Amino acid sequence: MLQVHPVPAFSDNYLWVIHNGRNAVAVDPGDASPVIDFLTAQNLTLSGILCTHHHADHVGGVEAMLDFLDLRGQIPVYGPAGEKIPARTMALKEGERVVLPGVELELNVLDVPGHTAGHIAYVGQDMLFCGDTLFACGCGRLFEGTAAQMTKSLAKLKELPGHTRVYCAHEYTMSNIRFAEAVEPDNADLKLRKAFCAAKRHRNQPTLPSTIALELATNPFLRWDSPAVVAAAEGRAGRALRANHEIFASIREWKNNF
Repeated sequence: MLQVHPVPAFSDNYLWVIHNGRNAVAVDPGDASPVIDFLTAQNLTLSGILCTHHHADHVGGVEAMLDFLDLRGQIPVYGPAGEKIPARTMALKEGERVVLPGVELELNVLDVPGHTAGHIAYVGQDMLFCGDTLFACGCGRLFEGTAAQMTKSLAKLKELPGHTRVYCAHEYTMSNIRFAEAVEPDNADLKLRKAFCAAKRHRNQPTLPSTIALELATNPFLRWDSPAVVAAAEGRAGRALRANHEIFASIREWKNNF
């Protein structure tokens, strides 16, 4: 049975490791050392690497890990076709499918530009590895894409089954919840989520994975069709906002300066 383990790195990253007790696939390994330490401690053999986008905290450890484990050219390194990924062996775009060797996990690829121009996500077996596109109660900054692109990308994720587990890449949850409260102070689901996640952080436990259903109920960046979010976005913009990407853009700009 597959397990997905969060390996903490830097100040707030999670480098996810998918494994079956024997073989493992690393997701967005921005730092080699903590992943190697985990593999060694669990007696796991690395059989592949998944990358969602080119930022250093997601791919900075790829080559060092391959070299340390003497696996360069021996295992697949998956990444977006539209971005430069170190040691990539398989360039992927939406509509393609991969079966991860060693763990035999089948994943479909989605194009989700916005945070970066070529960002992709992987989804399958009720799991979503979304990098920095979707966060718990938040979303990534628009470093290379537009609000319209990000809204379209997030709309794809909104359509996934509610029970889909969301493995995003940063422990931003509590700060994101504080912003979400400013947008929707009367959201009862958000109040419950805050208490639940605060208790987890008090125990130094990850707040992730989330689920699509929980994000639909509490994440303002997926709730552009909520009257409360629309009103908040229009209040910040000082005008009526009709298109989904306009509502999203107003909330995203607010978050940038929150």
